[in-house]
Amino acid sequence: MHVLVATDGTLDIDEAAKFAMALAGADGKITVATVVRIPRRLVQELRAQYGEQAGVTVDSDAEYVNSPNVDTTPPMGWPGDDKVIEQYLGNKRVEIARPVAEAIRELGGTVESIVREGEDVASDIIALSTEVDADVVVIGSHGHGAFQGLLGSTGAKLVRRSVVPVLVVR
Repeated sequence: MHVLVATDGTLDIDEAAKFAMALAGADGKITVATVVRIPRRLVQELRAQYGEQAGVTVDSDAEYVNSPNVDTTPPMGWPGDDKVIEQYLGNKRVEIARPVAEAIRELGGTVESIVREGEDVASDIIALSTEVDADVVVIGSHGHGAFQGLLGSTGAKLVRRSVVPVLVVR
């Protein structure tokens, strides 16, 4: 059996690991996944970490209209936006998925972790469950989303829309 554990970092790690191991069995496969909202979440976290940046000032018309005599190349060593986002996703994989994966490994399980960017987390988890051919999805009862009954909004969408069973861990 292939178990997909989807987490936003609020999942009870020990409970999720225990259930994932029980469901997967000795020969099963476990994937821990997190979906990160980009760019909105990235911008919020950068602002929280670095504060608001000073507004742009224009000292001359040439800077404003970007004339050819103005150097607009990125600073030397700038990795580019894609690399920055890739690094950000890697950091989120370590921060969010790694603790769950380590708890599963401590129980003797084999696990891999995945991080994806997306805007509709529930849809992205459903797509990922199909992509990895998961037999069941394990989620927490509520996360960072707005409270909607016993489940967070993402959990409620997953329970309603998933083509595979969803185990909700409290």
